[in-house]
Amino acid sequence: MTGSTPAPFTAADYRARMERAVRSAADAGLAGLLVAPGPDMVWLTGYTPTAVTERLTLLVLAPGRDPVLVVPTLEAPDAEQAAGAAALTLRDWTDGKDPYAVTAGLLDDRGRFGISDNTWAMHLLGLQRALPGTSYASLTDALPMLRAVKDAAELELLAAAGAAADLAFEEIRKVPFAGRRESDVGQDLAGLLRRFGHSQVDFTIVGSGPNGANPHHEVGDRVIRSGDMVVLDFGGLKDGYGSDTTRTVHVGEPTEEERRVHDVVRAAQEAGFQAVRPQAACQEVDRAARAVITDAGYGEYFIHRTGHGIGVTTHEPPYMIEGEEQPLVPGMCFSVEPGIYLPGRFGVRIEDIVTVTADGGRRLNDTTREMVIVE
Repeated sequence: MTGSTPAPFTAADYRARMERAVRSAADAGLAGLLVAPGPDMVWLTGYTPTAVTERLTLLVLAPGRDPVLVVPTLEAPDAEQAAGAAALTLRDWTDGKDPYAVTAGLLDDRGRFGISDNTWAMHLLGLQRALPGTSYASLTDALPMLRAVKDAAELELLAAAGAAADLAFEEIRKVPFAGRRESDVGQDLAGLLRRFGHSQVDFTIVGSGPNGANPHHEVGDRVIRSGDMVVLDFGGLKDGYGSDTTRTVHVGEPTEEERRVHDVVRAAQEAGFQAVRPQAACQEVDRAARAVITDAGYGEYFIHRTGHGIGVTTHEPPYMIEGEEQPLVPGMCFSVEPGIYLPGRFGVRIEDIVTVTADGGRRLNDTTREMVIVE
């Protein structure tokens, strides 16, 4: 894919993120944050261990203290090369030593800490043994919006990922569908995402005919036939940030009913997008899209939330779902993806990634939402 290479994040960027995280933790009444390898660590430090093993690696963030990365000695050289390493103090430990005792010396022994959701149970239990007076809350519960508001550089990366996914769709609509297996088209999609700059393909859903009525069907050996509706939902990571888009195509001419269902979903997707504005509750996006489908008589066939956040992972908070009263904030990015799924027959879903702006929303996917006919 042509285009300029995005500037890498600097140690100053990661320092600012860690400072923001510490402030958020303090505001939530937490004594600090404990972050294991995974998306939170990547976002906060730029560090991804070569392999995640039983050896403890843990980022410790606490008010009034410099960030510390507890890391096995044999992995310290790699940690020192991380983009955010200059904003950290490394505290390494060797095999035979107790890593929980090393970590305990950095923590308030009566504190309540936010801990990343993907922390291994053995590590959490080890910390509890070392500091029985401490307590813990998952970061998803305690700080669900930690990564939700993207800065300008992150938005640029998300927009580039969305544009790359759009290019993949424009190419896939040119290939033959009829007579080929879903898995063949899925392989084509994965190759196109990589061709247009994705380093990681997270999913390529190709749901043809009745398989399209299963929102997470992914791919199978079913041979696509003329007359099939085909749901194409695909995405992954490009330069560390996610893409996720869905378009529903038809092999040959659709029936009047198929066109009607597609038109309802398209109208619902537009209604969800139009509901995006600062201070609107996340659930308002879901309500707007769902009302269109319900009013058209298909409410029972819209069986999932309207959207999910996206960033360094392709699924993260915030969620566009009934009951989520979190207000939208400029810089948030999430999907708007209503669908109708008619069991045993076909499904339709249309999805864009949307970012909240100062006065509304902006789509990060720009391919047509009209019915696309393929061969």
